Amino acid sequence: SEAEHQNDVNEWIRFGLRLGVSAALHPFEYSKVLIQLGYEPQPPRPGRTLFGTRALIYPNIFQYAGYIRRIDGLSGCYRGLTPKLIGNICGVFFSEKIAVKLGMELEDESRDEPDLTDEELYEKFQKHLKRDMVIHISGIIITQPFHVISLRMMAQFIGREDTYKSVLGSIAEVYRNDGIFGFFAGIIPKLICDLACLILSSTTVYLVNKHFINDKENRKYFASFTQFAYSSILYPLQVVSTCMTVSGSGLSAGKPPHMPVYNNWVDCWNDLQARGELKRGSSLFWRSTKSKSAFNRHMFAPMPAISRY
Repeated sequence: SEAEHQNDVNEWIRFGLRLGVSAALHPFEYSKVLIQLGYEPQPPRPGRTLFGTRALIYPNIFQYAGYIRRIDGLSGCYRGLTPKLIGNICGVFFSEKIAVKLGMELEDESRDEPDLTDEELYEKFQKHLKRDMVIHISGIIITQPFHVISLRMMAQFIGREDTYKSVLGSIAEVYRNDGIFGFFAGIIPKLICDLACLILSSTTVYLVNKHFINDKENRKYFASFTQFAYSSILYPLQVVSTCMTVSGSGLSAGKPPHMPVYNNWVDCWNDLQARGELKRGSSLFWRSTKSKSAFNRHMFAPMPAISRY
């Protein structure tokens, strides 16, 4: 119908705008990836934390991006952007197709939530959660090969390599170096992080909305806050995923002395935890050097042994 067609057009326009914003902000994501990998080319300087405490402060994300620009020029700030955009487009297009194939197409929801019974609300919650899980899992699996290439292109900055240049050349390089599993390096912590965030935030929002929040606007704000809170709690898994994507890749960034070659992602978690670096890159402005002993004693428990991918 005309309404459905217009809705599809609007969705693609919104997606195009998101891609444009993602491309514009890529230098900051590039900087964050290097910080997650533990690369600090500029020494910390005396300063104050957000709460006014004196500490040694690393350059903020803007200064870090400025450093990359001084070394590689403006075009160098966009290293890894092409595979990231290709991956995003493929992920959105094919994950939606998979959801539709599995009979999880979004139905017309003309009735407002206050008009629904508890059973209908629960059924709607289940349907949305199942659909979102399918889209997230398929999206991550589809985009991961491009994500690996993008991250390795960025990680080359650390060792000044140029092994990963074009997308096609990088595909050949990943396969030659790691085989087919190389395209899915770091995928397990990423899947755990995304799915845990999705399930926890969706369930929390459903339960709180059901019992406490009736206003539509407040529900939107609460949903955004909940997602932000859970993604912050699960952030260490993002750091582990980034490190595992580069570890053992043959790049300087993924081998000693810069990084140990990890046996699996749990090995990586335990190493970063022991050094108090599971949260690196989580703060983009007040990046103080921290006391590591207090962090690793109390924040996270060691993880059990598990296979590499």
